Amino acid sequence: MYTEHLRIPVGVGSLHVERVGRAGPAVVLLHGFGSCSFLWRAVAPRLADAGCTALAIDLLGHGESDRPVDVPYGLGAQAEYLERALTALRLGPVTVVGQDMGALVGLLLAAERPERITRLALLEPLEPDDLPGPAIRALQRTSALSALTANTLFGARPLLEPLLRDAVTHPAHMPDRLVARYLAPFVGDSGAAELLQRASAVTMSEDERQRLGDVRGDLLLWTGARATDDDVAARIERWRGVLPLASLRPIAVRPCGTLVAEDAPAALVAALLAWIA
Repeated sequence: MYTEHLRIPVGVGSLHVERVGRAGPAVVLLHGFGSCSFLWRAVAPRLADAGCTALAIDLLGHGESDRPVDVPYGLGAQAEYLERALTALRLGPVTVVGQDMGALVGLLLAAERPERITRLALLEPLEPDDLPGPAIRALQRTSALSALTANTLFGARPLLEPLLRDAVTHPAHMPDRLVARYLAPFVGDSGAAELLQRASAVTMSEDERQRLGDVRGDLLLWTGARATDDDVAARIERWRGVLPLASLRPIAVRPCGTLVAEDAPAALVAALLAWIA
């Protein structure tokens, strides 16, 4: 299916948007840390085939979007850039599907502009009280131990590759060619430093954290990767505490890693379409 590649100005730079389908309700796809709109290549066409308009967006500083210096990259800032992009695209209320930190960007937009989002799917979302999350903390520890910011021989690969491979349940779901594709935005001498800068921006203020309590509406919570039933139940209860006014619909498909769109794209699309319908 034909994919349109768009550049959408948001004031501090431009966001790269891939649009698949033009006729149906808009579904906005937000990647997580260390990935980009490429994550949704097996999801967006399926959604379009089902009658939706899928828009996979590279957050500022990620993928093919601009990387301006001296601008905020925190989750709240990303939510504002997203709102500007949706306005420029002349979209009304949309469904948002967010992976890990992308889920928090969607939540912050829903808190700030509730009329913008009709429903929101959270795929293995980072927990607001545990930012930047276990995977990013592991990446930061690796950098500190290996002094990788001073070693440009391998760039960002030693930092990002373990995170990517650990995010799927089977090695075949993250072969070398996919690792290389996800690493592409971070090639070059500054790649590792840029990746670490993006990691340090996975934050939200206390005021933003509190605003999440205002989010209402229909939320799908996909959680359970590498967790026992008790862990999943505890995780869901924590999210009910974060989002007390929302109608939370938990779902877990196992086995599935944290990178849901790579590990189980067909199951994800089926769950999304059933939820939207």
